Amino acid sequence: MKTVTQTLNVALGERSYPIHIGTDVLSRPELVLPFLAQKRVVVVTNTTVAPLYLDEFRSGLEKCGIETLPVVLPDGEQYKTWETLNLIFDALLAARCERNTTLIALGGGVIGDMGGFAAACYQRGMPFIQVPTTLLSQVDSSVGGKTAINHPMGKNMVGAFYQPRLVLADLSTLDTLPDRELKAGLAEVIKYGLIRDPDFFVWLEANLEKLLVRDKSALAYAVHRSCANKAEVVAADERESGERALLNLGHTFGHAIETGLGYGEWLHGEAVAAGTLIAAELSCRLGWIDADSVARIEKIFVRSGLPVKAPDLGAARYLELMSHDKKVQDGKLRLVLLREIGKAVVSDAATTAQMVDAIEARCT
Repeated sequence: MKTVTQTLNVALGERSYPIHIGTDVLSRPELVLPFLAQKRVVVVTNTTVAPLYLDEFRSGLEKCGIETLPVVLPDGEQYKTWETLNLIFDALLAARCERNTTLIALGGGVIGDMGGFAAACYQRGMPFIQVPTTLLSQVDSSVGGKTAINHPMGKNMVGAFYQPRLVLADLSTLDTLPDRELKAGLAEVIKYGLIRDPDFFVWLEANLEKLLVRDKSALAYAVHRSCANKAEVVAADERESGERALLNLGHTFGHAIETGLGYGEWLHGEAVAAGTLIAAELSCRLGWIDADSVARIEKIFVRSGLPVKAPDLGAARYLELMSHDKKVQDGKLRLVLLREIGKAVVSDAATTAQMVDAIEARCT
């Protein structure tokens, strides 16, 4: 079943860009052509996505006279490194790509992050388009211009803010997404309801099973509503000096899980889910939300098939890893916590002892 293509706009003045959401946008080169400065593009993808969608995407462009150079990277969070990033630079240089050659990232969050970072760096900046193929990348990482690679001491610690010219979110790509990846994407969808959109959270509680069985209408609504929330936040605070930090609910604890276990052991959304429950637990211990709210949050993650208990790395290890978080200010860790479902805040009110108690309460 096809859905009507919907378009949102990320309002950033002269750097504004559209997000097209639909079931046929991958095969519509006319959506891409206006954003190309020359008849040549580089398509960065990975070994999982390439066999599924690369030929279809390239074919449409090449029929319009656009030369495409594919760069196929290994798949997985563990490859989000300098070494893999250099494979992109090697290909760009070998093909003598120019500053106005467009780089297109076709894949999930890892490909989008690395493709965007490469575009930000190559010849000090080349045009960049996001074509996200996972639920998580469609609702979150493809929008807003955050690009990065991982470091052994912390996730996404080396990167740049670099906005795409265009985002194409084709819901049909979710048909081939493994169940585990779909569920991981739901963590970021639920996040929007928790931090700023309580009506959406209620909708998710009522429609979660439709999302799990990949009902196209439900997915179209969830992706559109998530992107609308993300676009509003990014337009108001592009470089995360204020409100945008709220998008990191669960991420400080979640990034610690990913780094502590080793990149790729848990999916990003799985770590965010467990991290969100630690944040909810801490919010409850601060007296900001009640136990019933924590239970309500836990229930929707359980229904999503996501972990609600974090791995027991030891509270001291969590605190060590969290000390590298990008929200640390003047040496003090700030966390995204909940005042209620639908209202988040960035706060340094929690003591170390309270953080330790919340972590230990939510570890297996």
